[in-house]
Amino acid sequence: MSTTENLKYIQSQLPAQVKLVAVSKTKSNDQIMEAYQSGQRLFGENKVQELIGKWQELPKDIEWHFIGHLQSNKVRQIVPFISLIHGIDSFKLLSAINKEAEKCDRIVKVLFEFHIATEESKFGLSLIEAEEILSMPEMQAMKNVTIAGVMGMATFTDNETIIRSEFERLATIYMFLKERYFSQSSQFCEISMGMSDDFSFAVSAGSTIVRIGSKIFGIR
Repeated sequence: MSTTENLKYIQSQLPAQVKLVAVSKTKSNDQIMEAYQSGQRLFGENKVQELIGKWQELPKDIEWHFIGHLQSNKVRQIVPFISLIHGIDSFKLLSAINKEAEKCDRIVKVLFEFHIATEESKFGLSLIEAEEILSMPEMQAMKNVTIAGVMGMATFTDNETIIRSEFERLATIYMFLKERYFSQSSQFCEISMGMSDDFSFAVSAGSTIVRIGSKIFGIR
């Protein structure tokens, strides 16, 4: 099927309240424009230089999400235009985003990334680490970042029980943080989990954002 047909199929599988981020890393501008012309406006990239090039060349009403592991020294390059940064895994990174966003007079939305998978190679905070960040006086003073929710990646496995349990764990973490730290914040509302092979499990567990690449654009 074409990109347009794939996109329409995925959209038909998602509840209205779930946002679809088309993961366009390594994809050409022509492929992205095919999805764009079908109405898609949210796209996700995981490499800073590739993202900057596409932002410069493609329509300015695209909402770009950074979905990779972001290094603090690269923050300055994407803060002026990024819509959402999915992978906050340290106070250092959060502080760098706040500093650069202040220079741009922007408030940047971010998600705390949690390590929910069994693979040690995946990035992410523990709940204890997230609470330590949220309890810092410096965190309370930040005016140019908004914590909009949580993000996590499940284990790469065919075991549905493991995948479902990891997504349910992230949903539980979200509810805990919502009740303890963000009960008065309407902007803390996102759970970013689920990719091409497991998004249906993620949606069942409460995902509000899915990140889908190969099921839209095909295998690299």
